[in-house]
Amino acid sequence: MSQTTTIRISRDTHARVTRLAAERHETIDETVSRAIRALRQDTMAQDLRAELTDDETAWLDAYAG
Repeated sequence: MSQTTTIRISRDTHARVTRLAAERHETIDETVSRAIRALRQDTMAQDLRAELTDDETAWLDAYAG
């Protein structure tokens, strides 16, 4: 880890992330990075589950040949 910064979190959140990192045998940085990735993946999954708009359906149904 070449550069670092400080973020303010509650003591409760700090204790939870510290405990989770210890359980996973990884650093707090690794745990937070995994959590961020999981949140991004969850957002992508929600986007993929959303109904298509009429424009998106028309684009997908367009003849490409």
